[in-house]
Amino acid sequence: MSKADDLARASRRLYALGWMRGTSGNVSVLDGSDILVTASGIDKSAVETADAVLIDVRGEALPGQSRRPSAEAPVHAAVIAEAGAEAVVHVHSLAAVEAAARWPQGVPLVDVEQLKGIGRGAHGDHVVVPVVANSQDMGDLSSRIVAARDPRVPGVIVAEHGLYAWGASLGEAIDRTESFDWLFDHALRLDRLGRPGG
Repeated sequence: MSKADDLARASRRLYALGWMRGTSGNVSVLDGSDILVTASGIDKSAVETADAVLIDVRGEALPGQSRRPSAEAPVHAAVIAEAGAEAVVHVHSLAAVEAAARWPQGVPLVDVEQLKGIGRGAHGDHVVVPVVANSQDMGDLSSRIVAARDPRVPGVIVAEHGLYAWGASLGEAIDRTESFDWLFDHALRLDRLGRPGG
């Protein structure tokens, strides 16, 4: 199975989880020295192998392709370069957006088993997921994410937008996305109960 197949299957899975409604969200994975990213304007419930677009390390589409890459392709390229990642997942997770609104200086997470899912300790490990302001300028947004990135945390929330998470494989990036969503939901529930979660 090709990486384009993997990209399509991942997009449909993330749509089924409710994090890529309609055409929102995008996924990327390294393919040799280039990057495959989901095409622009594609309903994520119906992404096919042909909807994977090759981009260069600046996020620009390679010539000779019929589909345009996601507008956020430059962000994926920047994160892959900066984090040394093999894949990036960007979802419009409601829990991520709500958590960023509640904790705009960074979402605090501590003392919960699911932290292992993002490579951190279950107890006594204080994690803060960075939050950055949104921008429609992809160069500006890339710079904000790169500047805010904590090498110990494989994700950044874009306020009023969604989560970028990454990993050493597409599978790991998806697993971390699932863990982040659970952790944000858990933190918000604790906050509503008046119990400190960080």
